[in-house]
Amino acid sequence: MNNKFKLFIGAFCVLALQACSTITTDSKATLRPTGDLGVIIERATGQVQVVNHTSKEIISEVDGLGDLSHASIVFSRDQRYAYVFGRDGGLTKVDVLTDKIDKRIIQSGNSIGGAISQDGKLVAVSNYTPGGVKVFNSETLELVATIPASVLTHKPANKDGTPVRSKVVGLVDAPGQKFVFSLFDSHEIWIADFSTGELALTKFSDIGLFPYDALISPDGRYYIAGLFGEDGMALLDLWHLEKGVQHILKDYGKGDKKLPVYKMPHLEGWAMAGDFAFVPAVGQHKVLVVNTKTWQQVAEINAHSQPIFVMAQPDNRQIWVNFAFPENNTIQVFNTETFELVNTLQPGPAVLHMEFTPRGEHVWMSVRDNNEIQVYDTKTQQLLKTLNSKSPSGIFFTNRAHHIGL
Repeated sequence: MNNKFKLFIGAFCVLALQACSTITTDSKATLRPTGDLGVIIERATGQVQVVNHTSKEIISEVDGLGDLSHASIVFSRDQRYAYVFGRDGGLTKVDVLTDKIDKRIIQSGNSIGGAISQDGKLVAVSNYTPGGVKVFNSETLELVATIPASVLTHKPANKDGTPVRSKVVGLVDAPGQKFVFSLFDSHEIWIADFSTGELALTKFSDIGLFPYDALISPDGRYYIAGLFGEDGMALLDLWHLEKGVQHILKDYGKGDKKLPVYKMPHLEGWAMAGDFAFVPAVGQHKVLVVNTKTWQQVAEINAHSQPIFVMAQPDNRQIWVNFAFPENNTIQVFNTETFELVNTLQPGPAVLHMEFTPRGEHVWMSVRDNNEIQVYDTKTQQLLKTLNSKSPSGIFFTNRAHHIGL
């Protein structure tokens, strides 16, 4: 090999390395990790915001998502995609890395939330109209299964001749490739099991009158439905289905006084800390403390007004409570050991939702009627930053992808 050729090869290698270095540098500049991202619902405009909760910044805004008046979100296993469930029956798959809609379908006339399976391959949507659950391939949004709800034989048929079916509420994912949900009008709880690749249904009837919402415990064991038509709650132990549905907290509800209820509490906002569950009372200015070993109430905490969400910090040291209209400008923080009030905050009108950063150092709040998001330090309860957002409601961080029931 002559010297000229050696020099040529050497120069070529240097240029190649420089090119590789340039490509690598440019690629790093455009990379966006998913671990500290989140999505905020802008309910009035059919838009969502993609945010970074480490830098406390809004990254982008994605529109074209339809009716988001009661929207919720779950995330893909890799945290890249947000599945947005709209009230208009829309199921939208948003890519939080490219800030674009990946896919969107209209799967029903009226829907009320959804869930993603344990392996991340199935997305289920609960529907009011027509009543039932539809299950989709999470990658393609192709229909995998339709689960019609029970027919309401006492009601006349729809205008198109189809039977009226029960509304479905309280849909959650459960371990073992299962979805669990409640049927409002037919007073049932169903389990949809996809563990074998085929759908298997288990049905529990007469579980209590009109289950309106539900939750699953963080370990995936207990499914609990609130009852609109009677006091008490319905509990299903998913480890022991042979026990059937149990009636717990027989005094939970509106009671004999029939207090005015401005908004039914969201059971998905229950806080579970240690051996206690902290439950928003119905129509009362109280948070109820329930022993999760016996499912009996052991204490109550006097609160500012009618609580809606009662949420625990990730370290379970404190619970944060928001309230129903017309006193919905306030947040209260309580200690979970002593049940004492730590602080009362007034972020502004219509504080709808809260979301904690994964390790709990900060909490984000949507203040709908001020068109803003406020970020607080959970230790000091001091306001750290305010972000502009159009009628914000739900706030969802991507770490939810790795939690049961979220």
